[in-house]
Amino acid sequence: MVKKMNVESFNLDHTKVKSPYIRLVGVTTGENGDKVYKYDLRFKQPNKEHMPMDGLHSIEHLMAENIRNHIDNVLDISPMGCQTGFYLSVLNNDSFDDVKVALEKTLNDVINATEVPACNEVQCGWAANHSLEGAKEIAKSMLAGKDEWHIVFAE
Repeated sequence: MVKKMNVESFNLDHTKVKSPYIRLVGVTTGENGDKVYKYDLRFKQPNKEHMPMDGLHSIEHLMAENIRNHIDNVLDISPMGCQTGFYLSVLNNDSFDDVKVALEKTLNDVINATEVPACNEVQCGWAANHSLEGAKEIAKSMLAGKDEWHIVFAE
């Protein structure tokens, strides 16, 4: 029996999931009734593949800047340390379809980008570690599986 952990993703059997997918991780309700919805945006198959750091860093900048143009109340979009995906937190929006549409539009923004936003030493903590082409390849790979984003677990 595996001990239940405090971190939701540590309780997820990573050998049973099938990327790419979008998964609602949890909902936190604030004292005034606002709800924060946290999504697992899994780009790569855990323990089989990962995003190269320079491409991941660039797609993080591009998605952080652009996703806010496509969905309201984004609190944060952050890369997973395992380099297989991102966490997206939004306020008061539990619509899978809204998240899916916003992600698709954002990834198309990445593909059409001509530069990485805030890719300089003033605005970024590791400005030398970026790859616009790497970000575009990651975006294309995620988009290729968009019809199955709703399927989290392999059969």
